[in-house]
Amino acid sequence: MSAIPATRHFAEFTAGVNHATLPAAVREALTVFLLDYLRVASLGQRMPWSAWAVNLGRELGGNGHSTILFSEDRTDPERATFINGTYAGSIDADDVHVGSMLHPGCIVISAALAVGEARGSSGERILAAIAAGYENMIRIGLAMQPSHFRRGFQSTATCGGFGAATAAASLMFNGADRAQRIAETIGLVASFSGGLTQFYHSGSTVKRIHAAHAAGEGVHAALLAQAGFSGPADILEGKDGFARAYADGHDFDKGLAGLGSQWRLLETAIKPHAISARVLSAVEATGDLLREHGLEAADIAAIRVGIPKIIQGRLTVAEPKDVQAGQMSLPYCMAMVLKQGRMVPAGFTINIDDFEGALADPSVMAISKAIACEPDADAERVSTEQSVGAKVSFTLKSGRTVEKFIEAPKGSASRPFTLDDHIARFRAEMAKRFAPAQVDALLDEVRNLHKAANADRLMQLLASRT
Repeated sequence: MSAIPATRHFAEFTAGVNHATLPAAVREALTVFLLDYLRVASLGQRMPWSAWAVNLGRELGGNGHSTILFSEDRTDPERATFINGTYAGSIDADDVHVGSMLHPGCIVISAALAVGEARGSSGERILAAIAAGYENMIRIGLAMQPSHFRRGFQSTATCGGFGAATAAASLMFNGADRAQRIAETIGLVASFSGGLTQFYHSGSTVKRIHAAHAAGEGVHAALLAQAGFSGPADILEGKDGFARAYADGHDFDKGLAGLGSQWRLLETAIKPHAISARVLSAVEATGDLLREHGLEAADIAAIRVGIPKIIQGRLTVAEPKDVQAGQMSLPYCMAMVLKQGRMVPAGFTINIDDFEGALADPSVMAISKAIACEPDADAERVSTEQSVGAKVSFTLKSGRTVEKFIEAPKGSASRPFTLDDHIARFRAEMAKRFAPAQVDALLDEVRNLHKAANADRLMQLLASRT
């Protein structure tokens, strides 16, 4: 066990993060995270619940200089973080760290941009805050899992506040007591943590704002700390602190190991589909088998998917109640691909809109119910804190069996998208909003944020309309 208590250790790490001394791989990852964040936020902004968040923000009021993405509206940092976090974190297409079971970008970047813009922070300060927020959030999540998940908590909602609080406090506090103020902010946000997973069973839209709520509360905690309030600086490890309350077991030695030298944020995966990260391998394997063997669902007599044990249950519900549940269902996502048959293209994407059509088609549910999800030793062996594997087998009506084993899905740390891939995905989405010259300018601003005196130009470009 470290001689320094865990909460203090994370706070001192945060106070010492400097963009100029970050490893090159981390600086490159921050650019990728920001590109993907903005792409996903643009997709999410079109969802009905995003309009609910905007309308609520307007009703509550709030004055400030933080931009609501893709609009000319500005509000206070907390409300901007909540709204932008809803855009980026509500469609399950955002980046993910598998082992800690959370989505850092939608939370940390929303908070860092809103606070950074309001405070006039330099691009380097904003990027350093993002790096620290990702790292703390991931590592705290790792220390709490898997007991935390088994208790019924969604880590993005419960641990997400630590990422947002880290980013916000690192931008708001300076001076000799900076680490102490960051620790007190972490102490405050822990009291606001919440996020139950009953939605897996009963449906609802609450998960659409789990990330946004955590992000907003992280900023709220930093504002409270600035106003004079404080939280316990031993909140994570304390006798009646976060770990004891939210898990049956925890391991802060694991969470702290290599902090500052080994960057766990580099394990973050970028999703090709708007579905749970733990079902990506099964979906990829399904598409490959259909395409490689020229198959249709009608050609298949039986379907088996081999999975690690942790997936069984919450992610294998064959009859999802709504779109959210469909995105979390391994057999249902496979069924959507099987419905397309041999026509499914390489590099295809399942978007959130696809689920509306699928849920209206009873044949998709029928396929989903026919898929057998079973624990598999090979899938268990290859599944790590970075990715989850799957083995998909089709027994054909001809009697032949075909099988595909995906150890890690495309977009995971071991099979990453290239920077050119990220740029192409970013351009394709932003072209739906902005003229080509503005997309070029926006891309240039993102890639050179570390050189910017503040975030004003970036936010202005994001607020413009064609």
